[in-house]
Amino acid sequence: MDGLFSAEEKALALDVRAVVDEVIRPNIAGWYEAAVFPREIVPELGRLGVLGMHLEGYGCAGRSAVQYGLAAQELEAGDSGLRTFVSVQGSLAMSAIHKHGSEAQKQQWLPAMAAGEAIGCFGLTEPGAGSDPASMRTTAVQEPGGDWVLTGTKRWIGLATLADVAIIWAQTGEHGDGRGVRGFVVPTDTPGFSAEAIGQKLSMRASVQCEITLTDVRLPAEAILPAESAVGLKGPFQCLNEARYGIIWGVMGAARDSFNAVLDYTLGREQFGTPLASYQLTQAKLADMAVAINKGYLLAHQIGRTKDTNPAAVTPAMISTGKLDNCRVAIGIAREAREMLGGNGITLEHSPLRHANNLESVRTYEGTDEVHQLTIGRTLTGIGAFTRTQA
Repeated sequence: MDGLFSAEEKALALDVRAVVDEVIRPNIAGWYEAAVFPREIVPELGRLGVLGMHLEGYGCAGRSAVQYGLAAQELEAGDSGLRTFVSVQGSLAMSAIHKHGSEAQKQQWLPAMAAGEAIGCFGLTEPGAGSDPASMRTTAVQEPGGDWVLTGTKRWIGLATLADVAIIWAQTGEHGDGRGVRGFVVPTDTPGFSAEAIGQKLSMRASVQCEITLTDVRLPAEAILPAESAVGLKGPFQCLNEARYGIIWGVMGAARDSFNAVLDYTLGREQFGTPLASYQLTQAKLADMAVAINKGYLLAHQIGRTKDTNPAAVTPAMISTGKLDNCRVAIGIAREAREMLGGNGITLEHSPLRHANNLESVRTYEGTDEVHQLTIGRTLTGIGAFTRTQA
């Protein structure tokens, strides 16, 4: 893979890797065990330039899609939860403002978010509307004076208890402009906004996922995302595809880290008087893992180069192909690596089981396997099978 990347791209990846090695690796076991997100690293991520790094202007780095992918895989080699922070901040919250926001909204929020001085979240999913966001029950009612009043509940919202601003998607219907789902920029100190972290998680423990309650949250008329591109579900879906693209690369970082952990272990651990790496079964497993990781990187690289050179050619089915298969591959490698570590593999001294647990969440969010299978199936057959009409 080395020859596929420019010197600038490799230098960026190594810069991110150095921060992961210095700041994340020595601490991640403790953060994971204590279920703590290390907020103190956010300014460092801002200085590194990875927050909204694929966006242009407003203090953002303006990096390529491939550079963003390389950064994502280095971050996820440290932990999926920390790559998720960068994804929620940049690909969801910042992208929503950058793609759909007013100039005033962009000036107010994007520079601070790029620097890590402000944190954002993205409120789409609800307790009863996960894979079917069109059935969301959160409403936005526009009053005669122009103010909007938001009411509803959002669930599994990353960073909400830490966020300074939330992008909230709500149904307007007959209560507003009659144009369906719209996005709103909501400062989290607005009266009626509250967030509570979801506890007792077995996955993504060094991360924060929350439930948001919106109780008559009053916003000025200019809080709405005004761009025509934000009308309906196409608005949030454009942001979701940015996040899904980062996952295609990110999960390969978790797979690579799991592979490296078990390679080092089998070279150093002796059983029956010889290193585990000397056995044929071990070498066969290592070989299969290495081939799968390189295939996943080639898929991510192809999508990334296409995104940089011909973005119109990057279809939802292409993104779904990458997200679906690379998540499957990564979680399989993490599980295999845990098995090869034996009993030692269940401790936080070794990374594969932590990665495997985290990847259960990554495989689920931004579209389950089934959602991506149906997206690909719709492209193959021309028939949308997301809903089934009863006779």
